[in-house]
Parts: sequence; C-alpha cells; structure tokens
Amino acid sequence: MVAVPPERHLVRGRDLADRRYADPELTVAHMAAAAGLSRAHFTREFRRVFGETPRGYLLTRRMERAAALLRHTDHAVADICLEVGLRSVGSFTSTFTRHHGCSPTAYRAAAPPAQVYARIPACVVRVHGRPRHRTFGEDSADAPA
Repeated sequence: MVAVPPERHLVRGRDLADRRYADPELTVAHMAAAAGLSRAHFTREFRRVFGETPRGYLLTRRMERAAALLRHTDHAVADICLEVGLRSVGSFTSTFTRHHGCSPTAYRAAAPPAQVYARIPACVVRVHGRPRHRTFGEDSADAPA
C-alpha cells in the first residue's frame, strides 16, 4: 500500500474552500472534516504547508471573488457581500479595505465600468438568451432549408 503524503489531505480541505467559499455556513471544522483531520491539527498543518490559516485562506478567496465581481459586474456592494458568503456589509467593507487598500466603492471606481467589457448590446443578449418553446415543432418551420 502506498502512503499518501499528508499534504494531499490538506488539499481536500482547501478544495472544499475553493468550491464552497460563497457558503456562509462553511467553517474550518468543515474543511478539517473534508481533510479527515482534527480541527487543531488541520489548522496547524494548513498553516505550515500553505503559509496561512484556513480561515485566512477562505477570507482571501472571498475577497478575490468580491474584487472580480466589483470589476466585472454592476451588482451592488451589498449584493456582492452576500454573493461571496459574508453577512455583514460593514465587516465586508472593512475586510475588503484591509485586503485591497481601498473601499469596495473606491475599488470599483478605479476600474472601468462593466459596460466597457460588453461587446454586444444588452438588448441583443436578452433576445437571444430567452428560452424558446421547442416542444411543438414550430421552430423547425422557421428554420432555413
């Protein structure tokens, strides 16, 4: 039987944080359970291998995603706070400011608005993004031969 390096267990916990970072219920205990280690041992080993605590890693992951949402969407700051798994806008703002050196609003103002990235008008996206009824065969009559 081949021994599994201990770091492989830690990667399972880190992968869980990457997959479920938006879940506000995700805790270090869940990450430790995914790794199959006790919470204290998981925290100690995670810090030794990855250089930061599991909670710090999860928070950094959330702030990275929030920064991407601020750059590429028009969602409100409060909505982004909830989308990344945080519940308090005040805590989100202070944490974001600590990570990025400016408030979420200032960060968004420094980046170009999301409309700059749109290559086609929004009305065209809506028209082609609507679901079509394909159960009655009327679409095949419109199709060019």
